[in-house]
Formats: sequence, C-alpha cells, structure tokens
Amino acid sequence: MMFSLLWTDILVWGLLSVLLFFGWGASRSEQIKKQWHAIFKSSIAMASAIILFFYLFFTLLDSVHVRFAMEPTKTKSEQVQYSEIVSLLDLIFAHNIQSTERTYSAPFATHEYTKSIIVDEHGVTKQEYLPLKHISKKAHSLQKSFIAVMIGLAISIMFILVHIFWRSGKGFKNEFKLIMQGNTKLPWRTAYGMIIFLIILCTWFYMLSFDYHVLGTDKVGGDVLYQSLKSIRTGVLIGILTTLIMLPVAILLGVSAGLFGGWVDDVIQYLYTTLSSIPGVLLIAAGVLSMQVMIGNNPTWFETTLERSDLRLLFLILILGITSWTGLCRLLRAETLKISQMEFVTAAKAFGVGRLTIIRRHIIPNLMHIILISVVLDFSGLVLAEAVLSYVGVGVDPTMHSWGNMINQARLEMARDPMVWWSLFSAFVFMFILVLAANLLSDRVQTVLDPRNKS
Repeated sequence: MMFSLLWTDILVWGLLSVLLFFGWGASRSEQIKKQWHAIFKSSIAMASAIILFFYLFFTLLDSVHVRFAMEPTKTKSEQVQYSEIVSLLDLIFAHNIQSTERTYSAPFATHEYTKSIIVDEHGVTKQEYLPLKHISKKAHSLQKSFIAVMIGLAISIMFILVHIFWRSGKGFKNEFKLIMQGNTKLPWRTAYGMIIFLIILCTWFYMLSFDYHVLGTDKVGGDVLYQSLKSIRTGVLIGILTTLIMLPVAILLGVSAGLFGGWVDDVIQYLYTTLSSIPGVLLIAAGVLSMQVMIGNNPTWFETTLERSDLRLLFLILILGITSWTGLCRLLRAETLKISQMEFVTAAKAFGVGRLTIIRRHIIPNLMHIILISVVLDFSGLVLAEAVLSYVGVGVDPTMHSWGNMINQARLEMARDPMVWWSLFSAFVFMFILVLAANLLSDRVQTVLDPRNKS
C-alpha cells in the first residue's frame, strides 16, 4: 500500500493545520475566547457547528487516498502494479461499491423499480419486477435497526463521557449534573443531544447498507447513499477553499482602496468594476473548457481518472475564487472609508503610526465581523453555485461525485413514469442541511461580532 496525495488533499490538510494553529492561538487570547463563547452560547449555533463538524469529518475521510499493490503479472513480475486510487471512505463503503445493481431501485426495496420482460420455463413472455442481486434475503430490519441504535448510542455516550471527564474541573458527577440540568455556560446538553442523534443516524444507515440500498440506486445501479456521502467532499472543498482563495485578495484590495485612496483606489475600483461587468458563468465556462482542452491534449499527465478530475476541481476552485472576491472587496472598501475617518484612526495618524500598523491594529479588527459573516455566507453560495454549474455542464468532472452531477442526472429521471425521485431528494437534503447549518451559524456570528449590536 502507498499513500497518494492529490492537490486538493494537500490543501485540505494544510487548511486543517492552519485552523488548529488558529484555535491554539485563540485559546491563549481571553478576548477571542470570550467572543467565541458568546457565539456558542446559542443552542442553534452549537447544533449547527456540530453538523458542520460531521460534514468536515466525512470530507477528511475522503481526503486520505491510498493505492494497493496488485499481484505481479507473468510479463512484468519485477514491476509492482498499483490499483486505482481509493480513499478511506471508499474502503469503509466498499460493500456498496461492489454491490452494483442492474438499474433503478427505490430506498429499502427488494425488487427493481421497473418491470423487465422475461420468458418463463413455458416460453411465455411476461413483465415482472426482478429481485435485486445484492439484497440480503435473511435481513431482519427491525432487529438490525435496534442493534444499530444501541451501537450508535454506546459510541456517542462513550465520546460524551470522555469529553465530560476531560473538561470537568469540579468533579465528574457535579459536571454531569450541571450539564443534564442545562446550567452550564455553553449549551453542552444541546451539543450532546445532536451528537447522539447524528451518530445513531450514521450507524443505522451504515449497518443497514450491508443488507439494503438505504437511499436506493441510480440508473446504472450505483448506491445513492454512497454517492451522496462522496459528494460531501466536493461541496465542502468548493465552499471552503474558494472562500480562502478570494479572502486575502478581497481584504488586501478592499482595505488598500479605502485607506490609501488616490490612484490606488482608482485602479482597484476599475479592476473589480471590470471583473464584475463580465458574467461569472462565462468566465467559469471559458476557464473550464480551456482546462478540458489542455487535459485532452496531454493525457500522459495523469495515471488515473481521479487525478484528472481532481485537477479540474482545483482549477474550478481557482476560477470561482478569481470571480467571487469583488463583492466583499467593495464592501470592505466602503467600511474602511468610514473607519479611516474615525477619531482613533485620525489620532494614530497624528502620532505618526505607520499605515500597516493602522491596518493591523485598527482597521482589520473592526472589519472582522463583516469578514466572518461574508465568509460563511459565501460558503453557502458557493456550495449552491457548484450544483448550478455542474447542472449546466461546466462544473466538476462528470466522473467525480457531486450533488450538482446527481441533480443533473436526476432531471431526466423526474420525467419518467413512475418518477425516480430519490437521487434528487438525497442530493437536495444533504446540500440543504449543509447550507442551512452554515447560514444559522453566520447569523449568530453577525449577532455577536457586530459592534453596533449592544445587547
């Protein structure tokens, strides 16, 4: 076995390292700790953060890629051949990848969704619903569901007890009592309830996936649950990495335009006005099509299909980052113009404080609430943008799992009779929960960090 690093894997784990470093630095600042405590005092914000953490967990599982050595052939016995690149999530759901059916099947169905023409032993032609090939004939749904709930409950309780024991300063029993009564500074009771629900739900889905197709199968018999979970990485990466690419550009240009003024302001305004006047879909389509031509002319660049689709995903992230910084830049410019006229900035200029110091100590801290709110809102918009772009054919590679590709494939299924609804429903629910959690968290961030809010 050998580890295989894709470009997006490097970015994901690098981002995680930066976040851990930021969290360590924030834990040493009482002011930042106080702000984040105020954010998570809301039960809705705490529950949303737990949901986003689960999405991040599946993203990280799908961002560790390995290749397994294959048995050497007789002609190339000295050269080790490796299989296709797979992730940890692929290994966990290997049974779903192997249990491909012939065609559509509804969630928890035991037979195909449409009738097939068969000829019986008497030569009579008739139409019947054929049984699925990879469904356990001895499956006991209620019994296995009960076992899955108990296992999920045991796992979640173990994590919760470890967390209570780790943070208990006044004794385990006293801390446990305070949490159950809801008398803690942070709503840990809500957090634990959400953790228990999500772990039980994931355990139930996973255990039943050995005996059923929990969310049905698509046109070629692929498991929809596996496709929905694989699409999490694509949506989260486009939302997070695109935001982080456009964020430094927007902050640098927006603050510079508002503080320096003059020809600097004129050049930056001309730049983002010109870029905003070009439809974003045309820029993205031109960039993606150029990338497709370059990949098609150089097929030897990639050993596997996954590497090719990963490079297209990275290029799409760069294109989205280039085209999405203008709105935040305009907003930060206007806010910087207002802040630069306030007394504390004027006093700092009078005392001869350098402009970089003014930006670092006075401008950026007063813009942080706008930046954080914009980051979360842009994240939601970019997740939805991926679905729209993939729907019109200029999004991620068709071979890569994404909610947009699922919706694109489901548009013809909705016109069938009977209608095939579960692929569209699954993509919609997974995407809706992610966007809703991000928006609820951003609303709480705005309430807490907005300096005009005195409550």
